[in-house]
Amino acid sequence: MIGYTRAVPSTIIRCELTHLAREPIDLGLAQAQHQQYENALRAAGVDVERLPARDDLPDSVFVEDTAVVVDEIAVVTRPGSLARRDEVESVRDALAKHRTIASIEAPATLDGGDVLVLGRDVLVGLTPRSNLSGMQQLRALLIPFGYSVRAVPVRGCLHLKSAVTRAGAQVLVANPSWVDPALMPGWEVVPVDSREPFAGNVLWLGGTTIVAEAFPRTNAALARVTDSELAAVPAGELAKAEGGVTCCSILLRNS
Repeated sequence: MIGYTRAVPSTIIRCELTHLAREPIDLGLAQAQHQQYENALRAAGVDVERLPARDDLPDSVFVEDTAVVVDEIAVVTRPGSLARRDEVESVRDALAKHRTIASIEAPATLDGGDVLVLGRDVLVGLTPRSNLSGMQQLRALLIPFGYSVRAVPVRGCLHLKSAVTRAGAQVLVANPSWVDPALMPGWEVVPVDSREPFAGNVLWLGGTTIVAEAFPRTNAALARVTDSELAAVPAGELAKAEGGVTCCSILLRNS
């Protein structure tokens, strides 16, 4: 598996914020925590490749939002934030080495953080960053490969994957205040601890699930049911920029 990442930009303090108040971000600590995240990816067997650094783009460390990758195709997104659209070109160039490239076109908007791929079932969160047209364009691109694509309402958070992510072979972790787990039938859903509302963002890699160490109660509940080993990483500085552990990489099988 290949994982594309990008360095934490020196301008991260000017990141976009939607649901959080702005707090000081320690750049050195954020960079150190990001390195530990990349190390956790490597320990799980991921070949980490860094995209070119973009200090002129404050949110550029959050590469997940720029593409949706499945085995058959890579779909380059059209981020809902105008300030983030210049992040896309270098991601397109990198992914073109591995996949046929398709693109989301105006007037659609789509952030990768709003797209949860569960086997052949693809959920798209309808948020201020991803609109119905974005979901429809993604559906048209993926249906020929046997995927179903459907919209999911999201409330109170930035992205669908702020609210729910895959944590095991048949396990999800979710904040039921932000997304309705009943919309994902057939999955065992572990609710986040009420004191840890942001704990619904984890990164499942098969045998390993990367989690943020700041959520010990939810992580303990996950450990009791998931078939994956949990790898806890410090992620507190980028969390101030509304980032989670899925946000900082684009993963693809090297075919």
